[in-house]
Amino acid sequence: MQRLVIITVGKTHSGKTTFAKALEQQLHNSLVIDQDNHAEFINTYYQALLPKQGPNTIKYAITQTIVDYAVHQTNLHLILCNSNRARQGRLDLIAHFRNQGFISILVHFDLPDHVLQARVASSQRSTAIFRGASTFNEVFIRQQVESHHDGVIEPVEREADHLFVIQNADDVLSVTQAIIHIAKSLGSSG
Repeated sequence: MQRLVIITVGKTHSGKTTFAKALEQQLHNSLVIDQDNHAEFINTYYQALLPKQGPNTIKYAITQTIVDYAVHQTNLHLILCNSNRARQGRLDLIAHFRNQGFISILVHFDLPDHVLQARVASSQRSTAIFRGASTFNEVFIRQQVESHHDGVIEPVEREADHLFVIQNADDVLSVTQAIIHIAKSLGSSG
């Protein structure tokens, strides 16, 4: 059976996690892999292993181990719930999954910044995923700045086998249904 890898792309509070969890409930034989869960686990139990600065290499190593296990030891569709905003990183990720026989789907959450700012301002999400004293507002501001630099580029057609864009809450249902339809066309139950 051919499998799907659904990769979410978007800024903080754009709905990636909510979408991924809802899709997992509707797309049979699927699993959400969310780096925020790994970050919170490390921050809770293994703080001494965290790098003092630079990339959170232990978080990436744990995520890679879980992804590798899911790829090689299961027959699950994978829903990767991360920001995936850097194009080269996405291309490398998609190429890795294509080499494993997966059909790739990008779901780009392209909500207006004022909507995201309001969500961040009223957020009740735990900040236990952060290494330092960061807040979601700091993350959002950094992501706004990064959007104007090379490397952080919105997904385009042909970057993956399928691209869907969510610009408001009304798009979620149609994108979910389209992904389930793709899974069914592969012979998977949706």
